[in-house]
Amino acid sequence: MGGAVNLGKLFGIQLRLHYSWFLIFALLTLALVSPEWSSPFAWAIGIATCLLFFASVVAHELAHSLVGRANDIPVTSITLFFFGGLAMMTREAAHPKAELKMAAAGPICSAVIGGICFLIWSFSPGLPPLVAQMVLWLMIMNFALAVFNLIPGFPLDGGRLFRAAIWRRSGDFRRSTRIATRVGQGVGYFFIGAGISIVVLSLFGLSPFDLNWFSGVWIAFIGWFLRNAAQASYRQTEWRETLRQFTAAQVMTSSYPVIPPDITLSRLVEEHIFPTGHRLFMVAGEGGFEGILTLDNIKAVSRQDWGVTRVKDIMTSRDQLRVAQASENALSILERMNESGINQVLVVSEGRVMGLVSRESLTGFFRVHSELGTK
Repeated sequence: MGGAVNLGKLFGIQLRLHYSWFLIFALLTLALVSPEWSSPFAWAIGIATCLLFFASVVAHELAHSLVGRANDIPVTSITLFFFGGLAMMTREAAHPKAELKMAAAGPICSAVIGGICFLIWSFSPGLPPLVAQMVLWLMIMNFALAVFNLIPGFPLDGGRLFRAAIWRRSGDFRRSTRIATRVGQGVGYFFIGAGISIVVLSLFGLSPFDLNWFSGVWIAFIGWFLRNAAQASYRQTEWRETLRQFTAAQVMTSSYPVIPPDITLSRLVEEHIFPTGHRLFMVAGEGGFEGILTLDNIKAVSRQDWGVTRVKDIMTSRDQLRVAQASENALSILERMNESGINQVLVVSEGRVMGLVSRESLTGFFRVHSELGTK
């Protein structure tokens, strides 16, 4: 997810704040600070409440991540954004039991945090009113987070539990994902319809449960987000399942332009990149293949140094590249890229370089197969 600020690592997992998080943080803080409680202490409590709530969201996602890691599902990062948190997995669960454990961990964690807040609120009568209100709000929000995530709409936790149940019964991961996705889209459309209805009813003073038009807009927005998330998750599953059927030799590209290692960046840009638009080059000298050069390598060099910088000075050498065998499964290569944070893998057979698999080539391969209906 682009546009995020790195906060550091926790249990080896990168924590990030998406820029949209700052908006929801400000809105929540303003909503929590009552007009009659406008003292600095009230503002401090409001900010602390928001920070604690988002810490509980991190705990929710961290529970997913640690259980996933214990079941061979690596998680590289957790990102907080406008709608909550997102744990970035590098591969799907290998069996329904692992999916069930991972999906259940988040709601259980939120329910436990809510229970702790309930005990503090119930058995600490001497708390200052603002602090007691903070604990009560955190209790309600964590219970709400647990319940909301248990809605059987993929990719929510409840949707993943639903998929795991179907998967366990049918043994068909792809079909289970398709069914869970359709239910998730249905949940999204329900929220959209409910939100629009609340907006319309509020205009005539008939809004239920004292909900105003803004609440309706917010509910519809959540529905739109869930619908899109369900579609995106299914597309990702389709992509992964398609790649599972092919080998590195079938998805690799061997037609990248070859350039000499001693050419300067100025010549490369003027003679090769501008006329052709190529973004990746194989570098080969008299001794054979030496490495690759990407547009990112060039962009890292100051433009004024292009005339004196040679390709071999900034290329990614052969020794630095990850290698895959030509017979290796294409999906496993993608998973290795995700886990290592790399964009290219060299394909070899019997010690000879056959080609290159990049994220770009994998995306293009899937797009072609989708358009031809051969996935």
